[in-house]
Amino acid sequence: MCGIFGYIGRRKNSAQIVFDGIKSLEYRGYDSWGVAVVADSKIYIKKRKGKIGEANIGNLPKGNISMGHTRWATHGGVTNINAHPHSDCSGKIAVIHNGIFENYEASKEKLVKEGHKIISETDTEVLAHLIESCAKRLPFTKAVNKAFNMMNGLNAIIVLNADDNKLVAIRNGSPLVIGFGKGENFLASDAAALLPHTKKVYFLGDYELAEISADGVIFSDAKNGKNFQPKIQTLNWQVSQTKKGKYPNFMEKEIYEQPEIITDIAVNSPAQAKRMGRIIKKSYGAYLVGCGSASYVSLAGSYLFAKIAKRHINWAIGSEFGYHLDFLTPKSLVIAISQSGETMDILESVKKAKESGAKIFALVNVLGSTLYREADYKMLIGAGPEKSVASTKVVTGKLAILTLLAYSIAGNIKKGQAVVMKAAKSSKKVLEQENIARLKKLARRLKGTEDIYVIGRGLSYPASLETAMKIKEITYIHAEGMAAGELKHGPLALVEKGTPCIAFLPDDETYGANLAGAMEMKARGGYIVGISYKPHELFDSYLPVDDAEEATIIPNIITGQMIAYLLTIELGLDPDMPRNLAKSVTVK
Repeated sequence: MCGIFGYIGRRKNSAQIVFDGIKSLEYRGYDSWGVAVVADSKIYIKKRKGKIGEANIGNLPKGNISMGHTRWATHGGVTNINAHPHSDCSGKIAVIHNGIFENYEASKEKLVKEGHKIISETDTEVLAHLIESCAKRLPFTKAVNKAFNMMNGLNAIIVLNADDNKLVAIRNGSPLVIGFGKGENFLASDAAALLPHTKKVYFLGDYELAEISADGVIFSDAKNGKNFQPKIQTLNWQVSQTKKGKYPNFMEKEIYEQPEIITDIAVNSPAQAKRMGRIIKKSYGAYLVGCGSASYVSLAGSYLFAKIAKRHINWAIGSEFGYHLDFLTPKSLVIAISQSGETMDILESVKKAKESGAKIFALVNVLGSTLYREADYKMLIGAGPEKSVASTKVVTGKLAILTLLAYSIAGNIKKGQAVVMKAAKSSKKVLEQENIARLKKLARRLKGTEDIYVIGRGLSYPASLETAMKIKEITYIHAEGMAAGELKHGPLALVEKGTPCIAFLPDDETYGANLAGAMEMKARGGYIVGISYKPHELFDSYLPVDDAEEATIIPNIITGQMIAYLLTIELGLDPDMPRNLAKSVTVK
């Protein structure tokens, strides 16, 4: 959730490099920030609460070693003092940290008795003093290693010492990526932040330590101290994908990228889908698991496999999957779905599933991420970096791949290709100017509302959940997605004159029943927004979506994304960084 960036090399403007690095990580969510630089064997730190905005590094001196951090508060309030980096008593050691130092209170009590002065409320400052204490008896790198091994919880840290020309990094659970340059090296919590500098990377594994200098990186096992040679990977992303370009924000850019991404999946993914389809078919007891939007994608996947392949696949939210573990066997397959590949609830589910002997299939967007490495089988979504907190292009990319997988199991991958291509064309039409004008008009109509309800059946049910998620995520308006057949069981009590109801009515077996649900809402005074392949007199507002068979869920969801996005713009809010939320949920 927090952002980390580090630099060591020949360039003396290291503080500016790091500052730009943490600015590129703003989308991860944060409430304070800070930068540290080493100059003349001293550590200089600037840190502030609030957003970076138009801030700058001010009077930080020139130096060739720097690190920076964007903090999401867990221990201690949002204050300048609690922001990272944190230093020890001597001012010679500084630490930045992602995660939770679970047993910090016991260490803090002991350190205070030893005479350490701890001024913030954070667990991270305790770590800086713990390293200082260990360094009285050990060389610096070994002191960092020892202190890290004394921590409980899932963490990633970077430590610098004013007297050493190196950075030391270790992780367990929380992501860290090393970037390799010429005469310089980099560190980040997200690989996308490294793209302006290098594509050569190594994703640190759990309890792996990196001792980083300008000339190279020494890797070792943080448990046994043995050195090892990493397998360096090359990122297949482009720098342009991390920039807004002609768009006012990342969310709009990423929405408009979807037709091309879906087309690429239709063209380039069938061979891998066929291989994975055979593996899914051989499994006995399969689960689709995801968190947030990925949980709705997982639910949609269960419908796709049932409808197309006539195969039952279980579905579970990542944080709830642990309660299903008793049913896993060595023949089971867990299909774990994640944009970042670092979602903590998913990683914990995967770890427990592997202990049961189950195999893991990762559907993930980030090459080399923890989920990617942990999986027995994997498919990359190939959507490129996604920087808006609200996921868009990765959601529809996942759905396109799941559609191909379902058709693969059904033995008709060519039909699957054709269906996904239809979805790409339908999605492109959703984003044409004529339709955008309709959507803008609707956004103006919805601007003053307090509640929005979204209904659907079959594949339109997860579409309704995802659309409601997008609306509440970035507009802060209460929105609820629900199965249309459940209206009589309680939700109708919430409908009054003018209550907006978005109804998905695709050209499939659910059309009549979905229409009946919309009629129930209309009869109670509801304002009906029909998303369908044809108009109907029931609709107060009509948004056309061309039929794409089972993959109609893709352009339907894109329509929902645009409703949420344009309503956010009407409200004058930032769609990229909604309040209280972070892009990658790397803690529990």
